[in-house]
Amino acid sequence: MIMDRLARALDDRLRLSPLARKALAKVFPDHWSFMLGEIALYSFVALILTGVYLTLFFDPSSADRVYHGSYAPMDGSTTSAAYASTVRLSWDVRAGLLIRQTHHWAALIFVAAILVHLVRIFFTGAYRKPRELNWLVGVTMLALALANGFTGYSMPDDLLSGLGLRIIVSVVESIPLVGSWLVFLGLGGEFPSEEMIPRMFVSHVLLVPAVLVALVSAHLAMIVRQKHSQFAGPGRTEHNVVGSRLFPSYTLRSLALFAWVLAVLFALGGLVQINPVWIYGPFAPAQATAPAQPDWYVAWGDGALRLFPPWEIHIAGHLVPAPFFPGVVLGGVTFLALYAWPFLERLCTGDRASHQLLDRPRDHPVRTGVGVLALTFFGVLVVTAGDGIIARLLRVPIYDVLNVLRVLVLVLPVLAGVLAFVLARALRRGGAARLGDLTRADLRAGRQRTGEGAGPRAAGEPELPAPDRPGERIELWPDGDVWRWRYRDEPAGVAILGNRAVLSKGAAAESARLAYPGVDHVTVPGPPPPPPPGRIRTMLVRWGNVALGASLLAAALRQRRDRRRDGDGQPPR
Repeated sequence: MIMDRLARALDDRLRLSPLARKALAKVFPDHWSFMLGEIALYSFVALILTGVYLTLFFDPSSADRVYHGSYAPMDGSTTSAAYASTVRLSWDVRAGLLIRQTHHWAALIFVAAILVHLVRIFFTGAYRKPRELNWLVGVTMLALALANGFTGYSMPDDLLSGLGLRIIVSVVESIPLVGSWLVFLGLGGEFPSEEMIPRMFVSHVLLVPAVLVALVSAHLAMIVRQKHSQFAGPGRTEHNVVGSRLFPSYTLRSLALFAWVLAVLFALGGLVQINPVWIYGPFAPAQATAPAQPDWYVAWGDGALRLFPPWEIHIAGHLVPAPFFPGVVLGGVTFLALYAWPFLERLCTGDRASHQLLDRPRDHPVRTGVGVLALTFFGVLVVTAGDGIIARLLRVPIYDVLNVLRVLVLVLPVLAGVLAFVLARALRRGGAARLGDLTRADLRAGRQRTGEGAGPRAAGEPELPAPDRPGERIELWPDGDVWRWRYRDEPAGVAILGNRAVLSKGAAAESARLAYPGVDHVTVPGPPPPPPPGRIRTMLVRWGNVALGASLLAAALRQRRDRRRDGDGQPPR
């Protein structure tokens, strides 16, 4: 009652109900791949929740501290305050190790979900007009997630993270002219400085999360404004969205996904050990360990540094060290290509139309080939970051492993990209449903150099809106006290039932108009009523009702008789 009055009072003053009704009526596609972005969002929420808990116990300081705690091998050792508080958090704080490991796993899954979501958008062409700005926001979130993950990984000041930070500092210092100044500005002095950990702490818990929250909000606002893209299918055009409404169906599905994400993250945090800093020991600049690998999302940079030969050049009298090319140039070119790709594709294809329908990877073989080439290239770099483990397992010299990987990083991406291009073009020209259905004739057609054959829908060719295709209509009919509607395509034999009943015919027509603009509306009889029951069934129902009534009446009379006997002082029989 109180909440109802409060809601009515707010609505009387702010008039929020029309906006709420419009928002709750928003339609979301039902395809599973659209939930990848929500996995990233919910992992980010888990990061914030667990990060707040960790902030209460972590001491972001490089000052010396004497550790006294449950971890006996380090009891009485002098380390940095950051490292000592991390060990104490893992061994002495209730649920500290669970929350710390859950936070670490959430960071890994957060970056992975953003990356997989980005790959889905790339291969389906969801970055095209009018969604270029949303693509730029997504790429920026990926860059910030990588940076924030690395600062969080480095703050405990253990030996492994200290080595990784030393490598990044060396990469930044390799930038000609300004490298040393950038390191001094970022760390507040030469590495390792007293201001290093406090500055990473401020960036990790305040600056970057604030920017990420703003970008996530902008990302969601643009989705609401521009509507969701969707895969082509019956009844789906460039002007509508077919799927489930935000409330209640999509809301329940999304909340269930949120619960699953939290359950998986806490299960990983409680059952799978990650980053045991007490084993690594505190960071000491004179010490190093091998084999050692960073987290996977920065392993590609480590792998590039290991593969690149020790070449150094001089430009205008300035030395350009070897780490500059794999560390700065590769990362800069990668993100520059990601930012520029929507505009480069539009320039090359001349496609300036707005797109609501997504492509299948086969619809654009060049895009598919480039994407597979890039993924294979960075996959080899990630594997290279584990060259020490590979050499130990195979019991071969590590330089032999590096030589093999140097060949693979140049050859394997090209082969994978060409193979993906040929298969995509074969699928497009042959019309096979999946890779297993391809024939030799399809593969020969995919290898031909002739112009790209027309598939089910040519690239950049908009699908005709619903009113230009005959045989389509919206059917409205009464169903008791409510009205329902369905979309019907007679030539295709498709009938899609609206997932919500409304109170009037006008409301049903408006709901159908939002989903299928321009389609004619017709009123049809509702589904036929169920057939009347037979004579035997009628007699059984009738006599059953009579028997039920007689039993209830007998029970009532018996209860009344028992009450009278209790009143006369006679014991009931």
